[in-house]
Amino acid sequence: MIEETETIDEFLARHAADVEDAVRKAAAAEIMPRFRRLAAHEVDEKSGPHDLVTDADRKAELYLTEALGALLPGSVVVGEEAVHANPATYEAIQGDAPVWIIDPVDGTRQFVHGDDGFCTLVALARHGELLASWTYAPARDQLATAVRGQGAFLNGERLYAGPPEPGRDLRVATSHPDYTTDDQKRALLGLRTEGVAPRACGSAGLEYLAVARGESDATAFSWEAAWDHAAGLMLVEEAGGAHLTLTGEPFRITGGNSLPFTAARDAATARRIAALLATGH
Repeated sequence: MIEETETIDEFLARHAADVEDAVRKAAAAEIMPRFRRLAAHEVDEKSGPHDLVTDADRKAELYLTEALGALLPGSVVVGEEAVHANPATYEAIQGDAPVWIIDPVDGTRQFVHGDDGFCTLVALARHGELLASWTYAPARDQLATAVRGQGAFLNGERLYAGPPEPGRDLRVATSHPDYTTDDQKRALLGLRTEGVAPRACGSAGLEYLAVARGESDATAFSWEAAWDHAAGLMLVEEAGGAHLTLTGEPFRITGGNSLPFTAARDAATARRIAALLATGH
């Protein structure tokens, strides 16, 4: 529990492991018991057949909301499912209080289909600045963490994205066509050029982890929902990568970005992908 005079940095120094523990426990209690065991009544559509929510999403978010709020009194939570129920909740990202940004099951479609490519995403931010993140893929036993200025780690081992391999096509995970407007589709067509190998993305959180690990070169995403991006952007930055919008500015979790935007394993690659997106746009 944060003390009256304790800074966020001091809180993280004392309690980052407690946050990790809460994320693991939420997955163990509410997500993994339902993995490949979902009943029909535990799955619902939100905006359409490609936008699913399950009891695992709802219950894991409630678990984390309670646990993280108790760890950091005075903080607020912006969770995907809470915002779906009450869109005004999203405005807390703009406020003065520390904010936990939560996607309880990122990659719900994969989760529903019994694929292990899903994760739980938690980020801590204040005044629009990302401070720390946790990316947990429970079915793969992978936990990636990052604290601003202290690096990114996967299962305790330091991550360095590094530059792409010279002469190799850039591997870029892009927004799935189901989630893009006509303008965004045109922008993404800019990536269909020599030296770039775009493909539709899976779980956004795991795509960011792949960039931070140097297994993928970049992402190109066309939506702003902070719970999909906050944790991964923190990972990529702390692994030495960079992110840019179409206007050449870093992506802001508070919104108002020029889309699509890219996160890449180094600044040069981010600039190249952003330029190609602008060409298509």
